[in-house]
Amino acid sequence: MEEKDQSTQLTEEEKYKAAKKRVEELKGYYSHLISYFAVNTVLILIWFFTGAGYPWFLWVLGWWGFGLFWHTMGVFVFNRTGSTWEKRKIKEVNCFL
Repeated sequence: MEEKDQSTQLTEEEKYKAAKKRVEELKGYYSHLISYFAVNTVLILIWFFTGAGYPWFLWVLGWWGFGLFWHTMGVFVFNRTGSTWEKRKIKEVNCFL
């Protein structure tokens, strides 16, 4: 009977770890998003108040935006957390222990 409780507890622990990992991914993403908008807003204001010549801020906006796009894809589209492959491998490794 204790074995069932341990396996259930382990399952709950795995769920908790997966949920915690997901929350950390989301937290990292939203921090990245807020930083992107805050920094680029400041850069645009600097550009505007220093004569609005060549729009150099577009380089930062574009390349950082490209990175943010892939971060978005990684968190929301290609989410690897809790993938079936990962679960199969965990069970496979546990069989050998």
